[in-house]
Amino acid sequence: MELKSDRYKKARSGPSRILRISCRKCGAPICLYQKDGVGNLRRMYLDRIASPEVPTAGKALVCPNAHIVGMRTIYKKESRPAFRLIANAVAKRPEKAD
Repeated sequence: MELKSDRYKKARSGPSRILRISCRKCGAPICLYQKDGVGNLRRMYLDRIASPEVPTAGKALVCPNAHIVGMRTIYKKESRPAFRLIANAVAKRPEKAD
């Protein structure tokens, strides 16, 4: 996965990185995600999700074993569709970018 560089990335300070996201309860893989800037992962923007292992078209982000890890929302500051993550529902592991 290559890092995207657009106005959203430039608006956040700090480095961008690729994270492998998985369900904390069962360990099932969910997707690769580009995290821009510093801070906790509280929401996942749909345009930053790469190679999803689960459907991202529904109202909720659900792992393959039916654990709900996030709910679809629109981030009002930027009018971007995103999944608001449930606290401690996902595990993150850094990956190397191409």
